[in-house]
Amino acid sequence: MEISIKNLGALKQAKFTLGDLTIICGCNNTGKTYATYALFGFLYAWREMFSVEIDSSKVDQLLIDGVIRLDIQEYAKHSKQIIAKGCQAYTKQLSRIFAAPTDRFRESQFEVSLDIQDIYLGNSYERQISAAKTDIFLITKAKESAELVVTLLTEKEKVKIPTNILREIISDALKDVLFAHLIPKPFIASAERTGAAIFRKELNFARNRLLEEMSQTGKTINPMELLFKAYQDYALPVEKNVDFTRQLESIVRKTSFITEEYPDLLEDFADIIGGKYTVTRNDELYYIPKGKRIKLSMDESSSAVRSLLDIGLYLRHEAERGDLLMVDEPELNLHPENQRRVARLFARLINLGIKVFITTHSDYIVKELNTLIMLNHDKPYLREIIENEGYRREELISHEKIRVYIAEEASIVLDGKTRRTKCQTLTPADIDPEFGIEARSFDITIETMNRIQEAIVWGKE
Repeated sequence: MEISIKNLGALKQAKFTLGDLTIICGCNNTGKTYATYALFGFLYAWREMFSVEIDSSKVDQLLIDGVIRLDIQEYAKHSKQIIAKGCQAYTKQLSRIFAAPTDRFRESQFEVSLDIQDIYLGNSYERQISAAKTDIFLITKAKESAELVVTLLTEKEKVKIPTNILREIISDALKDVLFAHLIPKPFIASAERTGAAIFRKELNFARNRLLEEMSQTGKTINPMELLFKAYQDYALPVEKNVDFTRQLESIVRKTSFITEEYPDLLEDFADIIGGKYTVTRNDELYYIPKGKRIKLSMDESSSAVRSLLDIGLYLRHEAERGDLLMVDEPELNLHPENQRRVARLFARLINLGIKVFITTHSDYIVKELNTLIMLNHDKPYLREIIENEGYRREELISHEKIRVYIAEEASIVLDGKTRRTKCQTLTPADIDPEFGIEARSFDITIETMNRIQEAIVWGKE
């Protein structure tokens, strides 16, 4: 997936491609968070933005014959147009995603390029629609089949769903079949996550706004308006962090594939935070330090414990293969040693099938990833280092899985122009299979500090 951005925050024009691990680094106020939030908003709302038209005659046929068969390939022919129009619709919603004035995004553009050659019809699909405890429709696609079959499960007289809603339901099924395997499900831990952990009970934005909407009796509610209504005061990723912490009581009832298949990964995470999180039946959230019989509330716990809360609960209860875990500044409040361990955790997640996207100012994280790249070669002396330094094979990572971008001012050719212009953009960083990532953003600062200290030490001579 390639993302193209124009006139978005500090970024004049930029492109970046999602890898298994995607890193954006750079100085403050260079556009990293803008790129991250815009991507998250698209991944979160793409189903609402994409439009797959279903002819009303198909619904009529369904109600008469009790079944319809749709040729998925006929809809796949229009994939490019569906994606392009969806991106245009999403661009118009950027002010809501960022909770900022509309005029800031008048010239913005957000485009996504999906490899439609990868549209794969080999997966099966099933969705059942029910209302008032009555099964109404069954939507299925057999494995390797190119037909989407919609079957009526009750008498048509009992179907009280409006025709336009039926068309939307069928359209959503087609969107999932065509695009869901190309667009990862996102989970984000924003830089504001530590505050959300403390004030999760008070920050009840979504519910308050929904109640406000419902109280306005007689008003026709637009579903798209309602979808974004809660996001007018705070950026969408911040709202999703708050929503996540508000729903812990139900979230902790679920179990991720990591909990079931890789409990040792969760043990590693527990070592990083020095304990574990627990949620009581009364929806009280606590941190229990390892080896101690005390329970600490979030405001009593360290900032590092709060910083990693969302990630820890996601790994234990929500994680699914194919997800995209997005973390804004994973180094937030972490000691350098734990920054290294978080880098190793991310590498292992990538090897388990979870994509990771981070923005970072941490040279420790990048250097540790470099170590994991450099160790990923079958050489005797490297095997010895792996064993002596306590690394695991499942933590090593191929450089081919990584994409790194530097948010910086650079000379580029803007679309429609012939001459280079100096502007804010995202520059791809070189990644060497032997030496890892070339992160100029950090190297220049480190070299400057070394030069100054050398001058201090050796200047008197």
